[in-house]
Amino acid sequence: MSDQEEGKKIEGHNYDGIEELDNSLPRWWINLFYLTIVFAAGYFGYYSLGNGPGVEREYRRDKEEYDFAQGLAAQARKIPSEKELLELVRDPARVTAGKAVFRDRCVSCHGEQAQGGIGPNLTDEFWLHGGTMTAVLNTISQGVLDKGMPPWGSVLKPDELVAAVVYVRSVSGTHPAGAKPPQGDRIQK
Repeated sequence: MSDQEEGKKIEGHNYDGIEELDNSLPRWWINLFYLTIVFAAGYFGYYSLGNGPGVEREYRRDKEEYDFAQGLAAQARKIPSEKELLELVRDPARVTAGKAVFRDRCVSCHGEQAQGGIGPNLTDEFWLHGGTMTAVLNTISQGVLDKGMPPWGSVLKPDELVAAVVYVRSVSGTHPAGAKPPQGDRIQK
């Protein structure tokens, strides 16, 4: 190769027999560099100085969407009142459905007869998170993560949640053999 093809040699830049050449950068590379500068200026102007959605605005919008969705979900699953739940305890079909849900989801922690195991005893009058049926429904639905109970509200259908509460109420006062000692506050039903 001739010196013309290689580019102009820089005098005094010879290291270990390698001579440095003064070649120009390709035009496309230079144009891309300038384009990124223009893009960065536009990006900065839009998000910092203009009307671009900032982090706080994005958070508020996402929170509003979440709250709206939660409101729709709450309306869809209409939480029964204490009185309505108490009436359901007399329905044998509902108790049987609740027993099936309990057997599938709750036995591993609360025991076959709800006598307690890893989880608390559900057959006595002592409750850790409120013993009313609506409180039990809330506990099942929201879970108690610091105690290891998962939230079942997103897993179970609303009817299954209600059935589980009805079953728990139906076994209240049965005091099976080998029941776990009382935990929590005494709640009279």
